[in-house]
Amino acid sequence: MATFKEMLKASMKSKDTEEWLDVYFTRPIGLVFTLLWKRLGVHPTVITILGMILGAAAGWMFWHSELEYNIWGVVLMMLSNFCDSTDGQLARLTGKKTLVGRVLDGFSADVTFFCVYFALSMRMMTELIPGTDVTWGPWIWVMAFMAGIMSHSPQCLLSDYYRQIHLFFLKGKEGSELDKSEEQWRIFREQPKKALFFRAFYYNYAKYCATQERRTKNFQLMMAEATNRYGAPLNLPAALKEEFLAGSRPLMKYTNLLTFNMRAIALYIACLIDLPWLYLLFEIVVINIMYIYMHHEHENLCHKMVQRIVACSEAKATKENENKEESDENKESEDCHNTDIKED
Repeated sequence: MATFKEMLKASMKSKDTEEWLDVYFTRPIGLVFTLLWKRLGVHPTVITILGMILGAAAGWMFWHSELEYNIWGVVLMMLSNFCDSTDGQLARLTGKKTLVGRVLDGFSADVTFFCVYFALSMRMMTELIPGTDVTWGPWIWVMAFMAGIMSHSPQCLLSDYYRQIHLFFLKGKEGSELDKSEEQWRIFREQPKKALFFRAFYYNYAKYCATQERRTKNFQLMMAEATNRYGAPLNLPAALKEEFLAGSRPLMKYTNLLTFNMRAIALYIACLIDLPWLYLLFEIVVINIMYIYMHHEHENLCHKMVQRIVACSEAKATKENENKEESDENKESEDCHNTDIKED
């Protein structure tokens, strides 16, 4: 029977893509719940839905300015995060990983933070803008829109994509959830007209994948070049794959910072000290700076890898031509030698 440590390791995606807070806090606690759910026969999707409900409840708590409500908001948000960790761990340990489950997991996080942004906006509408005698009024909705739709959403979208790219080259197709929009559109078109849920599901997922691809021009060029010269990206020489992973690995900490933990800690502090607008400002300014840096560095890495793929491919072709010419010369020399022997 596997030990707790062995099960904990098996329930994680990879050492490269796990954040230290998750490794030493969230994942171990999540595994305790995972083993309980597994014994009870609970499906991972049920845990995802439970996390969504807890996240929405946390948002409602943050609507209030009283300290006790905000403490409960923090507790419920942490429980929601444990569910978010547990559903994935349970899926990996039981083999019940599905595309629907993965997308629903992302949707759960979206619902949680939508409720948070809505609640904070309602809470601050009648509060005074710092240093003035003017209330936030409708302007807080503008700030929440900038923080949520214009910042939070693209940050998480690209962070998830970069993690899946890293896992793809680290563990292969089976260890990653890297999908192409072209394939998802094909699946969408194959769905029966009456299958409204699945048609809506694949339509939105295809659009999600397409958005990721539009924002990663150099990575798409890298994948195309790898396919053109080696038949498939995973056919790249081991040295090239390791070179890419070496450049991608330092960026994994940003993919973690841009998802839940740092964002949640900032939210907790801002609400507990009754300055929730600080969280929105933190999202718009600080996290966006990290997002821009991460995007810039990853695109630079992919641009360099395109050049390296071309150079390695051409060097291989040159060497093969030289070997072929040398082989032809040896064959001609051997033929001449055989002719000389016959003449003798």
